Amino acid sequence: MSFVPETMCLHRLARMPYLALPTVPHCQVTYIWISPCGKFPKGKTRTLDSEPQNVPRFNATLWIDDVLTEITLVPVRMFRDPFTRDPNKLVMCDALDLQGTPAQFHRRSECAKAMEEVKDQKPWFGFEQEFTLMALDQHPFGWRDDPYPTTPGVGEVGLEKIWGRDVSLSHYQACLYAGVKISGITNEGGPAQWEFQIGPCEGIELGDHAWTARYILFRVCEDFGVIPSFHPKLFDHPLWSSDGHMNFSTEAMRSPGGLTRIHAAIERLAQRHMEHVALYGDEHNNRKRMIGGSLSSAFDTFSWRTASRSVSVRIPGHVHSEGRGYLEDRRPPSDCDPYVVCQALVETCLPPPDFIRAYFSFSHRLEF
Repeated sequence: MSFVPETMCLHRLARMPYLALPTVPHCQVTYIWISPCGKFPKGKTRTLDSEPQNVPRFNATLWIDDVLTEITLVPVRMFRDPFTRDPNKLVMCDALDLQGTPAQFHRRSECAKAMEEVKDQKPWFGFEQEFTLMALDQHPFGWRDDPYPTTPGVGEVGLEKIWGRDVSLSHYQACLYAGVKISGITNEGGPAQWEFQIGPCEGIELGDHAWTARYILFRVCEDFGVIPSFHPKLFDHPLWSSDGHMNFSTEAMRSPGGLTRIHAAIERLAQRHMEHVALYGDEHNNRKRMIGGSLSSAFDTFSWRTASRSVSVRIPGHVHSEGRGYLEDRRPPSDCDPYVVCQALVETCLPPPDFIRAYFSFSHRLEF
């Protein structure tokens, strides 16, 4: 085993007296933003003279197309810091370029604009973030010598079956302390594979909370000497992949008779299927993930059914029974940008209000 994991626990114990030192009235604020590749969170910390109500802007530099570029970090949502604790803060940021316009790689501004245009329809989202815990040798945490470790499935208990529960539970607690809208966790079918759920969140807050939860996960994993991987297809195995399913509804979908609205939204999603799978993630990895079968749909073909996991879009069984609720878009991979997925859903599923009134006036009885 390498030197770093062997001494990791000593490092964590050594820092405890320092973290317990009082620092009030000073406040440490960690700014969080998204890397230019759109797949990883980044962060840097500064000291403020007191606990802030509004966090000031800050600057950061990063490499974009092999050029060192300066951006301005604009705080948009504040959370408690679970690592250094109160009064310290984590702040999710938007990013501006030198001209003061949204940085091209940072998709929050576009998503926020789309959400503002449909805010009267109260769009809600729920995000299912799957990930795999990796050791520093780039093998899944707890991997045995056999080519494919045997894991029985979702929701199992027992050390011979499940690896990394302490990491997932610690992340869960840290998110709750921070104020992130984390709604649950579960182990998945792959080796050391876990999932956390974010939501329900209204509008732009889904992306803010999901990206902050990703940042917290990376920080928690540092303490345990492991690495979280959001790669959608780490293993050449028919069942093991990592997804980023997005649940979506509007107030009308959640109201009595909302199933008709859900069906109409699915029709519109079908018309832009290939555009969406291209937006959601890397085509090569997504094709390897979306191979059809019991847990995924085919990459090139749009499909939907009730209570099925082998389709592009699923209507949960209880939604069908109650006649209202939400749809689940199962096409996004685990490394998707939640801002991009949320924007695509509202721009496709929510036509202009005049179109909605006309559509349901003349086509209320739909055959599906």
